[in-house]
Amino acid sequence: MPKTAAAPALSTDFVTLAHRLADESGKVIRKYFRSSFHMEGKADSSPVTIADKEAEQAIRAILARERPGDGIHGEEFGSDKGKTGYLWVLDPIDGTKSFVTGRPIFATLIALVHQGEAVLGIINQPISGERWIGVKGQGTSFNGKPVKARKCPSIKEARVSTTGPDLFELDDYLKLYTMLKDNIAFTQYGGDCYSYGTLASGWLDGVVEGHMKLHDYAALIPIVEEAGGIITDWLGQKLPLEPSFENHEVVAAGDKTLHDWLRKVLST
Repeated sequence: MPKTAAAPALSTDFVTLAHRLADESGKVIRKYFRSSFHMEGKADSSPVTIADKEAEQAIRAILARERPGDGIHGEEFGSDKGKTGYLWVLDPIDGTKSFVTGRPIFATLIALVHQGEAVLGIINQPISGERWIGVKGQGTSFNGKPVKARKCPSIKEARVSTTGPDLFELDDYLKLYTMLKDNIAFTQYGGDCYSYGTLASGWLDGVVEGHMKLHDYAALIPIVEEAGGIITDWLGQKLPLEPSFENHEVVAAGDKTLHDWLRKVLST
């Protein structure tokens, strides 16, 4: 059977551009953090602020100048299909509730998808100056230094995070809560995308979430995978990378044994 040709290495120009997008959106966000601003409610009751909107606009303005043919899918301003086969996926503030309440554990998510594969992802926390970037075939780094996910010695020693019960159906959450409480070292609540960065750095072992959209998880895929971890839906399938309004369930772990255990808990 013929081997499938490996995807070409991602150009350093894309990586440089992605860092610029994170830098510029960070400037906008820092201007509004812990200040007075207007907050609106979306149709799904999630909050949005002027910082969310202006940060995404800042990214879009750069892409319009430098990559005008690329597609863009952003949380605040929807999708532009593009013509090049590249799709930038943007979540200007993942964890808006944390941002609004002055907690610096939100982040900007920037992903680049090419031919159905997430080839680059950034988690950028602009207040603490923390940045994870994963590039397909090039590993994951945290503030410029390579990182690896932890190989969890046993389920009993696992540290697992979930943002909160409002991301789950109640029965699923109660089942997960009970199993985690009775079988692992401890559960960390809250964190949104920040938890996936700490997983990639080996400080956390697993993350379980529900009701996530493309802009919530696209950037997380290369960050987790290039750090040696696994990220899928609850059935173990690859997460879809086409713009969609559907919600998806996500489980990530640094260790296959833990990933399999979490999936089993969620499917029984």
